[in-house]
Amino acid sequence: MDTSKIIELLVVGALGALCSILANRGIAVFNDGLRPVVPEFLEGKIGKKEIAATSFALSFGLVIGFGIPVSIGASIILVHSILLATDIIGSWSPVGKKGIIIAGVVGAAYGVGITLGLQAVVDLFAKMPVDFLPSLAMVGTPVVVAFSIFPAVAIAYQHGFKKGAISFALVGLTLFAVKKFGTFTLSGGTTFTLSAEGMSLLVGMILMIIFAVGVKGDGDANQNLMSIFMERVNRIKKNWILLSAVGGLVSAATSLLMIAGDPISLNLLSDGKYSEAALAAFARGIGFIPLVFSTAIVTGVYSPAGTTFVFVVGILLRGNPILAFVVGALVMFIEIMLLNGMAKGLDKFPGVREMGEHIRTSMNKVLEVALLIGGAMASEAMAPGIGYFWVIGLYLLNRTAKKPLVDLAVGPVAAIALGIIVNILYLVGLFTPVVAG
Repeated sequence: MDTSKIIELLVVGALGALCSILANRGIAVFNDGLRPVVPEFLEGKIGKKEIAATSFALSFGLVIGFGIPVSIGASIILVHSILLATDIIGSWSPVGKKGIIIAGVVGAAYGVGITLGLQAVVDLFAKMPVDFLPSLAMVGTPVVVAFSIFPAVAIAYQHGFKKGAISFALVGLTLFAVKKFGTFTLSGGTTFTLSAEGMSLLVGMILMIIFAVGVKGDGDANQNLMSIFMERVNRIKKNWILLSAVGGLVSAATSLLMIAGDPISLNLLSDGKYSEAALAAFARGIGFIPLVFSTAIVTGVYSPAGTTFVFVVGILLRGNPILAFVVGALVMFIEIMLLNGMAKGLDKFPGVREMGEHIRTSMNKVLEVALLIGGAMASEAMAPGIGYFWVIGLYLLNRTAKKPLVDLAVGPVAAIALGIIVNILYLVGLFTPVVAG
């Protein structure tokens, strides 16, 4: 095993260990739904069994049904596959020093295991009689183009159809104009091409912020929360060293292109579109500021990825994990110290506070459609004439299931399942692939 691989495993092992320990101590959890439950456990209102069961119920399905399938399709680990699992590991580990040790060891083993295991799965798929990995990579194809749409969708959710439609038109015009005229020849004959997707996203984000800032207010909702929950805010600040360290590890792992914070930036990174991936991650960070800060103020529990700007640091400093760790830790520290000030700022601009929820909603909607289309494209490439039938059928049937997969996961899961099925059919002589591996 070469040195670079050892460094990667050490980083992801340390990330798994520290995140599990933070979850065990109730300092930080990744699942937004689990964060409000942690104080109930810390205050003795619920027991260890209850919080462990809650963590498992909230996170396990997302790890198996969403995080891992999306990761296999792109060969970069979606961070949900690690940090949702460390929530479970930390919650299930016992209280006290013994629990901290168990959480750290199991968390480290899990981090290393999923890294090696994911590659093993990819290698296994590649050795199958019908190699469907090239087709599976198509799952992320629509995501690369679709990610620039979400600001217009967010504007429509927050400000109505008319402003959303105007924004969509301007974003579309930018996309067309940059694709048509975005290549320039510099002195010396060097050509420089602007990213059409990146520029259109930038235009959409500028419009989104302009509309949001225009919503004025003089409320003090978050500041009132600050006065009520100051003790919980101080609890977060007291653990700034551990939180800064985990922020640094997230940035370091991202800089090594081991993890990504969301499917959009993950697919962009897989395509080598690093600037666009950083911009997408930055937009996601803006959307998570209100959610993470508000839940932190109320619960005294932070997120191991903070407001997710640590992923931006990792992307911008790719290939330099040491510097990424330092800068990522600094970003996390600044976030924690800004808790009070951000609460005041969000009160002055309630439109910005509300914008965060609409960004998250629009991103999820765009991803649901893009991953479903991508899954259908990949499935049709594997089995022409069957793929679209398969994915659309599973998507609709899933909605009637007692425990359905999240909509985001249906496309990738359906494509992986069909890839395995066509291999079985090939072995028994019932399927003839377009190209047999």
